[in-house]
Amino acid sequence: MLNLNDISIAYGRLQAVWDATFDVQEEELVVIIGANGSGKSTILKTISGLIKPQSGTITFLGQRIDGLLPNRVAGAGIIHVPEGRRLFPEMTVLENLYLGAYCKVTRGVRNESIATVYKYFPVLEKMSSRLAGTLSGGEQQMLAIGRGLMAKPKLIMLDEPSLGLAPIMVKGVFDIVQRINREGVSVLLVEQNVRSSLKLAKRGYVLESGRITMSGPGKELLENENIKKAYLAG
Repeated sequence: MLNLNDISIAYGRLQAVWDATFDVQEEELVVIIGANGSGKSTILKTISGLIKPQSGTITFLGQRIDGLLPNRVAGAGIIHVPEGRRLFPEMTVLENLYLGAYCKVTRGVRNESIATVYKYFPVLEKMSSRLAGTLSGGEQQMLAIGRGLMAKPKLIMLDEPSLGLAPIMVKGVFDIVQRINREGVSVLLVEQNVRSSLKLAKRGYVLESGRITMSGPGKELLENENIKKAYLAG
């Protein structure tokens, strides 16, 4: 479905990612793990068109998308839920959700999409008239994911959805991510919560200092001694 082939990315003279190659298959949940600054978010931004790669190719459903503008990437079916949620705090929950269905194709079915989002997140329906900035961190993360779902994604990319959440909220968010995937949406997940994300993932990639150093089934990576020492100690 999504294929990155030898992608290198730089910010000016600062090299961020070297020769990254990986793929996401249809209806698959894939996770990228790694320390802060390893290049995880940079890869997602490059897929979504916010950053142009130095070299390499990105294809989605057989078509090249590297170099496309972000709106064209989103229109192809890839939706990026960024780190930090990036909501509009002075707009209501419902208004934020409507923005996720802004393009012409999704605007016509936004009431159907709203019903789907409320199925995943019933609490958002109860809070539809509240300003997004008044929600808790967990509620805001639900809203960010819900806004992404309003665009009817074929692939949804989630950047650190558990960041800053209480443990009970983390479990709730991961349960929803797994449910979204089971119902047919491919997921590319970037996470520092290594244990929980590898339990969910069919496959995982380890990114260290801008290079993919390891890959394999999520459960196998979870049992890997090097990963246990680097990310699961204590």
